[in-house]
Order: sequence, then structure tokens, then C-alpha cells
Amino acid sequence: MPRLVLSIEYDGSAFEGWQSQPHGRTVQDALQAAVAAIAGHEVALSCAGRTDTGVHATVQIAHFDTDTVRPLSAWVRGVNAHLPGTVSVRWAQEVDETFHARFSAYARRYRYVLLNRPVRPAILAGKVGWHHAPLSLPRMQDAAHLLVGEHDFSAFRAAQCQAKSPVRILTMAAVRRTGDLIMFDFEANGFLHHMIRNLVGALIFIGKGEAESDWMGELLQMKDRRLAPPTFSPAGLYLCGVSYPDRWHLPGEGRIIGTPAIVL
Repeated sequence: MPRLVLSIEYDGSAFEGWQSQPHGRTVQDALQAAVAAIAGHEVALSCAGRTDTGVHATVQIAHFDTDTVRPLSAWVRGVNAHLPGTVSVRWAQEVDETFHARFSAYARRYRYVLLNRPVRPAILAGKVGWHHAPLSLPRMQDAAHLLVGEHDFSAFRAAQCQAKSPVRILTMAAVRRTGDLIMFDFEANGFLHHMIRNLVGALIFIGKGEAESDWMGELLQMKDRRLAPPTFSPAGLYLCGVSYPDRWHLPGEGRIIGTPAIVL
């Protein structure tokens, strides 16, 4: 049975996360209904990474199987015609049955966008996180550097995380500032539940002077979630890249891209 891959972007503030729920207010529910309208039968989508309520995506990758023959344009424009304005299929591609949106991926990239100014956001409400007090960029950059490598991230793992192991390989943890916006970029072979929001919370804690930069290394060593700062808001978090081996010849956008210009 042919397998189709879709690249999707969505505004997570309009949904209660990715994963299908009985109430139907999730990205997966909306997308499966739209794809089914074009396929002529029910479909089951598998994605690269399940995002939580309020988390956005510029590149979410999902696949499904179908015997229905349609031009690739129908899986884009046709599906989009059945989607709400807060979700859009960017491209579609046929692959062989060995491809899996989740298990074939070797890296994922997330970006957290933080508005750092005294006044809360209005136009970007729900699209960025917010912290009112000044933050030290050098302190946060030094702390982020300690996260790179293979570590046990138990201190940044949600209690309800179902991952078998807390060990992950973080290949990038970078912090930069553009005007009032601070971007936290993370790339790893995989992430734990709430891991990025917990890392951002700790970096902000350090940035406002509540702890030294090397405290981040201490948290990693202590492996105790109770000792780390609270989970930060989901509003500024974006899934913005998934990397796959070249054998499937996916469009370049399916690997690593940035967040939209509005938050760059």
C-alpha cells in the first residue's frame, strides 16, 4: 500500500495538542478528517513528534497509508481546503513502506521564542513566551553550552513522561537575542515530555540572576525534577525541523527550517 508523507504547519493555540482525543479538538483529528475527505476512507496519521496544547509547528511531519491514487497537489491543496485556517499542509510526497515519520527521524529541532520586555505582548500573544525583567544573554549562553552532549535529562522531564530512558543526545543548545526577542534553539535525537519548556524555565532562572550558569550542570547531575524551576509557558514553543536520511529524498523543508519571519 502506498505511503504518503505530509509536512504540516499549525498554530497550536487553536488546538489541545497533536494527539487525537475523543473531543476531536486536536491537530491530528482535524488533519485526519481532511485527509479522509480526499482519500475517500478513514486514515491513521503517525507524526514525528507529538506537541502539547499551545505548542506550534512550522515543520511537523506525518505519514499515512492509502490505496487511493491522487496527484500530490490534491494531498496539499485538496486537504487544505478541508482544514481550518490554523493548519496547513506545505507539501506531500510518496515514500516506500519502510519510512516512519517518528522512527525514521534522526534529529528534531525546536525553537522557543521569548519576548523580553516590561510590557506583555498583544499582536504576538500566544505566539511568544514573555518575561518582564531584564535577562543576561551571556549567562544563559554559558548555561546552554553545558547542555550539549549525551546526558540524563531527568531534571527536565515531566512526571508523566513515558519515555523508557531519560538519556538524550543534545547536538545544539543556543541562545541569541534580536531586539526584544530571545531565541532558544535546541536540536537532539529526541526530547522528553516538557523537556524544552523545563530547560527554558531553568535558563530564564539563570538569566535573571537567581543562579550561576554552572548551576545548569549541577541540575543535570542531580537528576531531580523537583530541584529545577517550574515548566515555562508553551506559547513560544515551535517544532521547526525534523531530519531524515537522504534515501527518502524529502524536500529540504522537511529537515531543518526556522520559525516564521514574524518571530525571527
